[in-house]
Amino acid sequence: MINQYPLWKYLLLIVVLVIGGIYATPNLYGEDPSVLVSLRNKTVDEATRVKIDELLKKADIQTKSSELKDNKLLIRFNSVENQLTAATQIKDFKFITRNSDYTVALNLAPATPPWLQSFRALPMYLGLDLRGGVHFLLEVDMQTVVENMESDLTSEMRTFLREEKIRYRGVKASDGTISIEFRDTDGLEKGADKLESQFRDLEFTEKEKTLTVLAKITEKTLREERKSAIQQNVTTLRNRVNELGVAEPVIQQQGESRIVVQLPGVQDTARAKDILGATATLEFRLTEGTRLDWQEAESGGAIPINAKLYHERNGDPVLLKRRVIVTGDQINSASSTIDTQSGSPAVSVRLDGKGAKKMGETTRNNIKKPMAVVFIENKVVTKMVDGEKVKVRTRKEEVINIATIQGQFSKQFQITGLESFEAKDLALLLRAGALKAPVEIVEERTVGPSLGKDNIEQGFNSVMIGFSLVLVFMVVYYRAFGLIANVALTANLILITAVLSLMQATLTLPGIAGIVLTVGMAVDANVLIFERIREELRLGNSAQASIHAGYEKAFSTIADANVTTLIAAIVLFSLGTGPIKGFAITLSIGILTSMFTAIMGTRALVNLFYGGRNLKNISI
Repeated sequence: MINQYPLWKYLLLIVVLVIGGIYATPNLYGEDPSVLVSLRNKTVDEATRVKIDELLKKADIQTKSSELKDNKLLIRFNSVENQLTAATQIKDFKFITRNSDYTVALNLAPATPPWLQSFRALPMYLGLDLRGGVHFLLEVDMQTVVENMESDLTSEMRTFLREEKIRYRGVKASDGTISIEFRDTDGLEKGADKLESQFRDLEFTEKEKTLTVLAKITEKTLREERKSAIQQNVTTLRNRVNELGVAEPVIQQQGESRIVVQLPGVQDTARAKDILGATATLEFRLTEGTRLDWQEAESGGAIPINAKLYHERNGDPVLLKRRVIVTGDQINSASSTIDTQSGSPAVSVRLDGKGAKKMGETTRNNIKKPMAVVFIENKVVTKMVDGEKVKVRTRKEEVINIATIQGQFSKQFQITGLESFEAKDLALLLRAGALKAPVEIVEERTVGPSLGKDNIEQGFNSVMIGFSLVLVFMVVYYRAFGLIANVALTANLILITAVLSLMQATLTLPGIAGIVLTVGMAVDANVLIFERIREELRLGNSAQASIHAGYEKAFSTIADANVTTLIAAIVLFSLGTGPIKGFAITLSIGILTSMFTAIMGTRALVNLFYGGRNLKNISI
């Protein structure tokens, strides 16, 4: 008999709807304002939870609950006011301030009941425009990338020529070309051959008249270096944001030289800007000469060829060797602490294997000699010059510490000479890694929590209004079959919500727009099917034959229309960024779920109510 479904299809639909209902339900419970306390690389213990609970009780701050979850302490509150007050109290708690490895972050914790959590059912994330927070657009200084590459290659070439015992006059770089000047023809020929075999990514040209070899950085090498720089910056920024404890941040590349950073729930934008834009790193160098030599160099005296003049924080000059022992790139971990001897703030540093080896060799061979720590910070600042915006790159280099090497050390040691806040920020930056190139914040937008709440309400209202109008239209125009289509449309909304929650996708305003569009598009398939059934009835076919023909003949048209829309959504997701991706995701999910509910779902209901019956007419 026609218009009959086997039992397994009904069971499949029931299973899908039940699972969809379970994973969509957490979104009804909302989220609790909360504070998340975590301890870097360690577990927050029960004793810490008790101490913080007692602190909040003394401060008369009401909490909803506190629990140890995923090695962290999660404290829930009934209001945002209590959340903010509690976060301030906890950050100022001596127990926390003494240990910089603690992170106190504002959060929104799902209020999902335990029985739903046992199924790993969680609500979908809300984007910046719905939750509130701050949006930064950062531009990477690609000119510095090229200059740093030139500087590294110049240093490598000098070292290589010295190791090969090839005499040269000088090595300098400019505009992507490195010029190596030799003393004689023999050095030119030998040096050109050796350099070309060692540095294969460069294009070499000999100029015998001036005894010079020109090494040009190829466009392919420059392109790869720029790509590597922005990828490393994205990774570093992600590490820094994780250190700040921000929940569900968005950090992604935009174009060839820009990075988008969205920090939902962040209210301290000044600190976020300082941490994101900072390019602080360290260099460890041995000193050169005595303090008398330093004073003479400052007053215009000769500076040794193997040394460079720096200044301490108080303005005193100091000569340091050009050879760098260890750089910030070789630091594995760092944490702010207190120096046990002086009681002053310090940063405890742990080096990687390569850095530890170099530090061990240097300290073994230079006991009782001074070693300096150089703090380096690069920034890009936009200034107005003659009515035009001009980008100015600044580089701050200062000696923050000079200490005499008392004995050999390699992997772990302390840096002193810092203020308390400097020690904490420097430790954070060193843990997260240095930026490959300076970044400038070219755009900043702040979305308040109240505006995010309004956006949620308006988005929800738009979905409900569109949904209700479609329901009314379908019932008025298609009667009983319209009711069946409405049931399928409701199931479609549940499935979209369930899939977004399962994926832990981030819902934004454009994502809500995609859902609203899907609500309108979801009934297109049913309209095509129902109109085809009406046409078959007008041709004099029986009710059962008309239903069968309506579903069979309309299928190819429905498939073509939805596949073309799905292709467009996939292209949007592939090429778009941020909000466009959010729209494309909800649209894609909506297309797939609407195909399932509009064709298989409505057909199951039609077969259940009308299949196998002798019908003279149907309500359509």
